[in-house]
Amino acid sequence: MTVTNEREVSRDGAELLPIGQVAKMVAVSRRTISRLADAGKLPPPLRIGGSLRWRLADVRQWIAAGCPAVRHISGGASR
Repeated sequence: MTVTNEREVSRDGAELLPIGQVAKMVAVSRRTISRLADAGKLPPPLRIGGSLRWRLADVRQWIAAGCPAVRHISGGASR
C-alpha cells in the first residue's frame, strides 16, 4: 500500500479513502459514516491496522446508485 495526497492505494491499484474523505463526498459527518457502516448501509470498508478505508470506486458507485443499503454484515444469529 502506498500513500498519495491523503489517499492510499492498495496493492491491486484501488484508491482507498479514509472516513473523513468519504464523509466529505456524502456531505455528512464522520460519525454518520460510522453509523451507516455499522448498519450495513455503506459498501464494506477494508480494515488496515486499526483504520477503516473504503475503495473510491465502491463509494462512487454507491453514490451513483442513490446510496442504497448494502447488507454486508456477516456472522451472528439471523433474525
